[in-house]
Amino acid sequence: MSPGILGKKIGMTQVFRPDGQVVPVTLLKAGPCAVVQRKTPATDGYDAVQLGLLEFVKPKRINKPATGHLKKAGTEGAKFLKEFRLDKGYPSQGDLKAGDQVLVSDFKVKDKVDVIGVSKGRGFAGVVKRHKFGGGEDSHGSMHHRAPGSIGASSFPSRVVPGMRMGGHMGNEQVTVRNLEIIDVDTEDNVLVVKGAVPGPNGSYVVVRRAKR
Repeated sequence: MSPGILGKKIGMTQVFRPDGQVVPVTLLKAGPCAVVQRKTPATDGYDAVQLGLLEFVKPKRINKPATGHLKKAGTEGAKFLKEFRLDKGYPSQGDLKAGDQVLVSDFKVKDKVDVIGVSKGRGFAGVVKRHKFGGGEDSHGSMHHRAPGSIGASSFPSRVVPGMRMGGHMGNEQVTVRNLEIIDVDTEDNVLVVKGAVPGPNGSYVVVRRAKR
């Protein structure tokens, strides 16, 4: 049993349960993946596997060190690599070795998973959009419509405290959505159907791991 799988976000749609309930879902192109490296406490100090998403990638898109790393495991065409720690509570995860394949069939309907992706980048945004500030009065002469207000005291500490919420780059951050239910598994097309939304634009890489909480 694999601790997780790599894939790409296809998009959102909706499905109907047998009782007629509408469920918003996200389609994920999950796998096939290959075990590129098996890490053990004896050699690396911890127990983990490194998975690579098998897809069509031009050889020039993968640099020479990564190409040599893939050849050791007998795999090619894996540009997106991620590492998964192995859970001691699932002894079957320790059976994975370099060269093994991880398929979407490892997951079952009603399983819970965590999906990790990179959120959409929104560019530079002010405090009203980025941090949901209320802003000032909208009346004429306010001169404080969308300004952040005070950012610190003058006499003490006479500086801006680190972490102060200000305008800046919004989005383009790693986001983890926990405990998403698997609604359906399509083993023919390697598609995983999960309930709810997943971070990132369509076509972006995602990491699907078994729920930890």
